[in-house]
Amino acid sequence: MKFIHLSDLHLGKRVNEFSMLDDQRHILGEILRLIDEERPDALLIAGDIYDKAVPSAEAVGLFDDFLCKLAERRLQVFAISGNHDSPERIAFASRLIDGSGVHLSPVWNGHMEPVTLQDAYGGVKVWMLPFIKPVHVRQALPDAEIASYNDALAAALEQAKLNPDERNILVTHQFVTGASRCDSEEISVGGSDAVDVSLFDAFDYTALGHIHGAQSVGRDVVRYCGTPLKYSFSEASHEKSLTVVELLEKGNITIRTIPLKPLHDMRELRGSYMELTARENYAGTAVDDYLHITLTDEEDVPNAMGKLRVIYPNLMKLDYDNLRTRSSGVRTDTPERPADLLTLFGDFYRQMNGQPLSDEQHDYVRTLIEKIWEDEQ
Repeated sequence: MKFIHLSDLHLGKRVNEFSMLDDQRHILGEILRLIDEERPDALLIAGDIYDKAVPSAEAVGLFDDFLCKLAERRLQVFAISGNHDSPERIAFASRLIDGSGVHLSPVWNGHMEPVTLQDAYGGVKVWMLPFIKPVHVRQALPDAEIASYNDALAAALEQAKLNPDERNILVTHQFVTGASRCDSEEISVGGSDAVDVSLFDAFDYTALGHIHGAQSVGRDVVRYCGTPLKYSFSEASHEKSLTVVELLEKGNITIRTIPLKPLHDMRELRGSYMELTARENYAGTAVDDYLHITLTDEEDVPNAMGKLRVIYPNLMKLDYDNLRTRSSGVRTDTPERPADLLTLFGDFYRQMNGQPLSDEQHDYVRTLIEKIWEDEQ
């Protein structure tokens, strides 16, 4: 049985105030083309379908069109909600459209029921677990002792009654300890949302979403497929791809990737204004890519952004790196990820009191920050 693993579409996302809808429409078309070539049995979409809990009408229409085209191909589709999604919106009409082969994760209530697919080697059970937090698990399983994300996920997975002799696939959206991160991801303070890879030992393949760089964690069969598009300049060096998973008999599995070609690449350029505007240096290059340019001129170039956009229309970000910026301590590349509040508070406390937070104080502050974040969301 062949699966294609996809995640983190972030439909409707804007990057540096540039709408990515046209790029997303293009890459979904590329994915459909590759599906026609590969002819998989199922598509796994591991969360963050949208970039916002209340997505735009254009983003919803784009996903609706994608699902319709998948259903026309008689493809089994398994899609779950991620931390950017509203689980209620993703689950809407799921029971009604289930018969079309499109399976949308219900709002998690403490129970897990698989969908069983059949091939020459027997049944393959596909389990869907949307993004969950400890607060969700405490509400659904009040008798469970939940002190961390790891406890929460362990308790949730215990509800899946696995037969170890069968092939089992899990589709979920979590941050696994050891995964390499990017600036465009939202990770909880201090990495407190990390879970241990050993929680997935019972599954033949775990299709993960949440981390934007394609990678396996701990074992080849526990894998993030990454985003189909680059969503920050920290991903400029990534090669975006689809992950193709083929299961034969129990224990026999192969994993490979297929590169994805975007409408616009995302690149970083560095040099003086004269170098970057010299025709011999940009002729023949993809000048319409999304760009972050760092100018090395010692003097600021008046209206540099406007002038450079005459040549590079999709210039997203402009910085200077010269003696002035270095001596003044000005950051030339401001991180896009929010600051680690727990670390900042710990540094502030140490400066004010001459000693670090105690373990009890550290745990209290971490719990307080997480509660504030959960209430805001």
